[in-house]
Amino acid sequence: MAQRSEPAKDKLLIVAPAWIGDMVMADCLVQVLLRNDPQVEIHMLAPPATEPLAGRMPGVARAIEFNLAHGELALTKRRRIGQGLAAEAYARAIVLPNSFKSALTPWWAGIPRRTGWRGETRIGFLNDRRRLDRKRYPLMIERFMALGFPPDTPLEKPYPVPELTVDEHNAARKMSEFGLSSNRPVTVLCPGAEFGITKRWPARHYAEVARHATAQGHQVWLIGSPGDVEACRTIETLSGDGLANLAGKTSLLDAVDLIAQAERVVTNDSGLMHIASALSVRVVAIFGSTSPDFTPPLGKQAVVVRNNLPCSPCFQRECPLGHMNCLNEVSPQQVIEVF
Repeated sequence: MAQRSEPAKDKLLIVAPAWIGDMVMADCLVQVLLRNDPQVEIHMLAPPATEPLAGRMPGVARAIEFNLAHGELALTKRRRIGQGLAAEAYARAIVLPNSFKSALTPWWAGIPRRTGWRGETRIGFLNDRRRLDRKRYPLMIERFMALGFPPDTPLEKPYPVPELTVDEHNAARKMSEFGLSSNRPVTVLCPGAEFGITKRWPARHYAEVARHATAQGHQVWLIGSPGDVEACRTIETLSGDGLANLAGKTSLLDAVDLIAQAERVVTNDSGLMHIASALSVRVVAIFGSTSPDFTPPLGKQAVVVRNNLPCSPCFQRECPLGHMNCLNEVSPQQVIEVF
């Protein structure tokens, strides 16, 4: 490991998740760390997919891009990054992912205390390894926040809600670029989910919600990743004129700034669901194969729509029974009723 100076008492590194929703929820850890020690300086090491969000968390002093592809081992690169961080003299690292490779960089950085849950073999690389009690910490945010305190410390309620800042100038630029207006309320639809089809409410249902919102006088914006282009095109076709299809046309931070302009967001259980919740927008979140008992939308204006079928949640990427009823049978009217 690289030689380093004495650790700075109030300087801490968080090794961040690779998934957007998990990254947003990691802000709860940031907030409780600052609540416990307002002088702590928090740096966040994150992959390119999530690092931009660290820069929008008010409590993060420095966002560091961990320029590796998702799942890439790249030992030489990880060692080089770790050795480069040694000069920061962190007193502590909190490793949120459970993978073996996520523990390597803090170890190579010579950080004296390295905390995380027991996951893949990490003996030695983490020297503060915790055994997770899933019943005690059913929520993902609880599992993140618990790592910020000594073992078995009770978590103080009410829990913080994730917060992201908004660049209103960027929002105005993007609205101008896409020919969008601020003279009518906005309903945003987010029909994607990186997890897979078992998190995606049918496009035909989104189209019915879009028609209802348009009839109410709302603008309807479709926002998603390049992987959501086909679904958004289907929604656009089924809905008729009047939709702005932005799928695949925005960066992650563009999406943050545009979603912040909405009056309400209808979304699957996805990264954009957590982003919208962190922006204090009205969120209608549709759950199928996954559970709001683990990763609910945390915003104060969020509401969950789901049907409690015996087979749900299954947490599978493909429906084991082949019918997708957990999503197909959630009707557009159920969503419209909670607008």
